[in-house]
Amino acid sequence: MPAKPNAERGFGPKYAKVPPPSGIKDLPRYLNELLSGFFSRFAYIISLVWNTGHWILLVMSLIALLQGLIPVFSSIISKDIINALQTSLGTGKESEFFQSNVFMLLCFFFLIQVLSRIIGSISGAVHRIAGEKVVKQVKSMIMEKSKEIDLASFDQVSFYEKLENANREAGNRPIQILSQVFSMISTVIQLVSYAAIMIAAPNLWWSILVIAAVSIPSALINFIYRRKNFNYVWRRSKDRRQMNYCSDILVNKDLVKEIRMFDLGDEFTGRYKKVFTSYYKGLVKLILDENIWHTVIAIVTSVSSLVLYAAIAIKVFTGKILIGDYTLYTSAITSISFSISSLINNSATIYEGTLFIDNLISFMNEKATIVPRLSKPKTVTHGTAHTIEFKNVSFKYPDTEKYVLKNINLFFRPGETVVLVGLNGAGKTTLIKLLTRLYDPTEGEILLDGVNLKDYDVKDLYRMFGIIFQDFGKYAVTVGENIHFGDIARSYDLDEIMDAAKKSNASDYIDKLPDTYDTPLMRFFEPNGLELSIGQWQKLAISRAFYSQSDVLILDEPTASLDPMAEQEIFNQFDSLRKDKTTIFVSHRLSSATVASLIVVLENGSVIEQGDHLELMAKRGKYYELFSTQAKRYITEAEHINGEDI
Repeated sequence: MPAKPNAERGFGPKYAKVPPPSGIKDLPRYLNELLSGFFSRFAYIISLVWNTGHWILLVMSLIALLQGLIPVFSSIISKDIINALQTSLGTGKESEFFQSNVFMLLCFFFLIQVLSRIIGSISGAVHRIAGEKVVKQVKSMIMEKSKEIDLASFDQVSFYEKLENANREAGNRPIQILSQVFSMISTVIQLVSYAAIMIAAPNLWWSILVIAAVSIPSALINFIYRRKNFNYVWRRSKDRRQMNYCSDILVNKDLVKEIRMFDLGDEFTGRYKKVFTSYYKGLVKLILDENIWHTVIAIVTSVSSLVLYAAIAIKVFTGKILIGDYTLYTSAITSISFSISSLINNSATIYEGTLFIDNLISFMNEKATIVPRLSKPKTVTHGTAHTIEFKNVSFKYPDTEKYVLKNINLFFRPGETVVLVGLNGAGKTTLIKLLTRLYDPTEGEILLDGVNLKDYDVKDLYRMFGIIFQDFGKYAVTVGENIHFGDIARSYDLDEIMDAAKKSNASDYIDKLPDTYDTPLMRFFEPNGLELSIGQWQKLAISRAFYSQSDVLILDEPTASLDPMAEQEIFNQFDSLRKDKTTIFVSHRLSSATVASLIVVLENGSVIEQGDHLELMAKRGKYYELFSTQAKRYITEAEHINGEDI
């Protein structure tokens, strides 16, 4: 069964579900729903820009005022110039032209035109500068929020929909909306000024009502289709993410080799085109439907303008007004019509924009649950050994029903070396995620020194762990910075960084690099950035663990890309490093388990055996089976190599 659209699954905003009006009687309900939350979202935008820079709002307000008044003054001066020219013709005073008021009016008209261009130039610069600052503000907000959001959120499709929409729209939308708001202010100033001119004109006040009447259908069409456009874009978030995925994967530096060798380029290009065709088809229909309505409305508007122009022209022929008055009144009608149309379009666009801003608001309202449950959380006693206990712990990932871990009961003594053993999917990495409180157990509790993990300050708790995940980070910074990331709170100390690299055997290749510890890695930013092999990256990641001054060392498959000899050297180094620290290893090479004080064997999310190497071998259970199988393979390989040597 295909997935339901976001709004039907409850992920979309509430206004995505608002049905259009079924008739005139239903219009008040529709307008009420249409404007629901608009002002609160607009207030959010104002506060966002205000926090970005107070000057932005102040300068844009001044520009809006001037841009609203200048066209009106320009029209009035043009009228006075034409009327003055008309009255001076045939009077014999044409030679006095440059001594007349006309010359002064022309000077004022010229100055206004120059001022208009200067303000337009300033406005463009302000919008560009302010836009960059607002984008930075929004991106910073998203990054700051991402630091506190639960890891579980990154496992949910709904979260990525929020994130994708927030990143795609929120950066540029606030300043666009604000620009349109101030443009509307300028338009309102023009509209009121020209309306006042038409009301003062001889028997032409009714023209305002005609213009307003033909503008109402346009307003309704704009608002209806702005909401339809928003609903469409929101519902098709998955399509856009699929298109982005397919287009990005072909230029992914880590995948380009496999894409090329397996000839997957056409496959992902085809998938992109298929999704785009579906997305594009619906979007084109929406655009065409809206423009058909606007074409009909444009014809009606043009006919009404023709009637009004003719009515004003008759007044010129009858001598009731001068030609300059004709230009002013027709200009006023054109401006009023344009102003109303502009207000409608901008209002609809602003409304649509505030709907998209709700994506940002929704993302920023994402609540973290990995927080201390105490108002005054406990702090970890650093620099000492700790006890760790799992009590009836079970866990299943968000939006799933299958338990990854079930009824786990374990106790790690201070300074103990623990090795987690099991086939892929047994739950080893998940157990580590629970121990480090990246997730909370679905059932049961985890105790650190007899206290529930939920009672500790989260950041202080994280400082206790020195951890290297199997999918460790590869950062596009220098070699030294990659190691320093193991304890970013400490000052950068090259001697300590070099010592950590020696312990992981990474110094063997680092010393041969062009700039040693200052060598930039990955060719994202620097042309001389180096690409390391996976084994070199793994040694660098292990250096981070050595650099960390943590109480509990956790290594999740840290040596998977190293040969057995290099792996054994790493374990020997850790054995001397850990002293009284609790150390937890996940490794498929069971030779490392022989020195552990506790071996935990997991299968299908449950602990089936635990004990040291001798105890578990004596039981001749699962651990015995796994260890014997590996030992037999190593012996066979050794015999084969010796046979070849012979």
